[in-house]
Amino acid sequence: MSAARAKAGSPGKRRVSKERMYEIIRAPVVTEKATLLSEFNQVSFQVPLDATKPEIRAAIEDLFKVKVKAVNTLRQRGKVKMFQGRIGKRVDTKKAIITLAEGHSIDITTGV
Repeated sequence: MSAARAKAGSPGKRRVSKERMYEIIRAPVVTEKATLLSEFNQVSFQVPLDATKPEIRAAIEDLFKVKVKAVNTLRQRGKVKMFQGRIGKRVDTKKAIITLAEGHSIDITTGV
């Protein structure tokens, strides 16, 4: 019964509020590796740990007015490190790598 309910209730496009969109797209990842992704028409962003791929896709498409081809995510566990002689842990992070459709691009140097 739950499979039928999930199939009947699954919309084609996920509805996300404006507040949630700005919460989902926290910051662009500006590293050497992330800038090399631009050759493949990809952009990388920091996102919250609870963000889903449909939410990320909807937020990118609405905020930047582009067509998203694919969304890949990765969770990076925080390292255990020494802080001033005490053991501490860095926070866990989640990144989203967005593949854009042909002809679309995002300039991450400008604000939203």
